[in-house]
Amino acid sequence: MDIIKELFSVILDRQKNPEEGSYTNYLLGKGTEKISKKVGEEAVETAIAAAKGNKSEVIAEIADLEYHVLVLMADMGITLEDVEKELRSRR
Repeated sequence: MDIIKELFSVILDRQKNPEEGSYTNYLLGKGTEKISKKVGEEAVETAIAAAKGNKSEVIAEIADLEYHVLVLMADMGITLEDVEKELRSRR
């Protein structure tokens, strides 16, 4: 899942080096509440797409959900390693 690491790295870079017109910077600027709402919205859209049985739509919605979760992680100072550690502890 190198693309997840790459995307998270870009998000962290935007956090440190904002870019004009960046959607990531827009979200980070709005704060945790806005980011959390987007995560919830994308989760619902993913579930609806799955219920409709549209695989390509589900894939697209999962990608949106993963992106927004990564932005939330960056906002809250959570690393990929933190999540990996938690997942390993549950295995």
